[in-house]
Amino acid sequence: MVGLVLFGVLVLAIGGCACVVWAERGGPRWVRHVATVTLAASELVRRSEKRRRRSLTRTTSGGD
Repeated sequence: MVGLVLFGVLVLAIGGCACVVWAERGGPRWVRHVATVTLAASELVRRSEKRRRRSLTRTTSGGD
């Protein structure tokens, strides 16, 4: 069951990336909307990863 969920997430990620490329080449309106959502989601993931790394660095270096 977990494998099926991960496979679904992988398919959505690949589809989103394909829509980003297609939108860059002037795809239909729905593709541009999917591309916008994909890019916004990737930015959220990037920001949360930066915050997580900063908090881990503070935690490990603050104990010295």
